[in-house]
Amino acid sequence: MKLPERSGDKLRIGVAITIPEPYSTVLQAARGRFGDPWADFIPPHITLLGPTVVDPDEIEAVDEHLSSVAASHRPFLVHLRGTETFRPVSPVVFVQLVEGSSGCAALERSVRSHVLEQELRFDYHPHVTVAHEVADEQLDSAYAELAGFDASFLVDSFHSYAHGDDGVWRPVRDFSLTGAAADAGVVSPT
Repeated sequence: MKLPERSGDKLRIGVAITIPEPYSTVLQAARGRFGDPWADFIPPHITLLGPTVVDPDEIEAVDEHLSSVAASHRPFLVHLRGTETFRPVSPVVFVQLVEGSSGCAALERSVRSHVLEQELRFDYHPHVTVAHEVADEQLDSAYAELAGFDASFLVDSFHSYAHGDDGVWRPVRDFSLTGAAADAGVVSPT
């Protein structure tokens, strides 16, 4: 995984929808079985903002921005089912979203604005990685083994993450979705 360089006291952060239990444990264990070197370092998630380097004095503005984003979106359903791959462009197998992509995309656009505005290397495609940077045989195993994976959950929050010196991504702050959104597929909380 290519991470942006950081120096001095700069921080490496990310923003993601954390996959809830019991699905998180299932997906993390599967990632470990496939030999993914990042299985113990990255909790299962749907990325909203990839690894980004910021100055410590920018964190308050980042948190204010993320609070504003959360207040402008309401909860929505995500349905994960089956596997897909980014091969041959990238050696990744993932669990795909069959519902909730538009809610994730709207949230991602809002997160990746203002103080977190940046260009994307690839078009945004919400997914949950289950194998990355492993041999083709392991990618094939991940693709086949999780082909029947099926899970649905309400996304009612997202997290900011910090990348520790030990290489582990840890959730730092929870941002609850409390607003309204105009995108199709968005539902009211129950």
